[in-house]
Amino acid sequence: MIEWILGITILIIVLFLLFIFFGYYNRIIRLENRIDNSWAQIDVQLKRRSDLIPNLMETVKGYMKHEKETLENVTKARAGLMTAKTPQESITADNMLTGALKTLFAVAESYPDLKANQNFLNLQDELTNTENKIAYSRQHFNDTVLSFNNIVETIPGKWFAGFMNKKARDMLQIPDADRAVPKVAF
Repeated sequence: MIEWILGITILIIVLFLLFIFFGYYNRIIRLENRIDNSWAQIDVQLKRRSDLIPNLMETVKGYMKHEKETLENVTKARAGLMTAKTPQESITADNMLTGALKTLFAVAESYPDLKANQNFLNLQDELTNTENKIAYSRQHFNDTVLSFNNIVETIPGKWFAGFMNKKARDMLQIPDADRAVPKVAF
């Protein structure tokens, strides 16, 4: 009788441990899948923005004949984004493209006819909307990475993550150059 009770107790403990293991295993896998999905959403928005740029460039070209370097920088940055293979390469290329577009829009301020062009205004709005979607997608990615990292860096999740050979992931970060506070002068 005691052997029977001991056997059932051991079985309950083993089932409890298996339940915990499978729970953590599935949780870690679900969070990894969310991270991949979040990155895919960012990638979709980056592609959308990249697809808008040729139309913007065509609209701007006629007005900005003397701004060849600015136009070339946007083109190079877009090409870098299109050829990026890893998330880190995409992030780097995206940061370059963002800088080039900022320069393009700053230069466009010098051309009143361009600023009044309806195509330019529509494209500028589309790019602004896309930038907002990219920002939201990046936030969602970082929130998902945070949840994942919390699981794989705290006990007991850390033990299960180590068993599964899972490590904390990097969040998307702003480049140091973009952290500078803009100067406002009147």
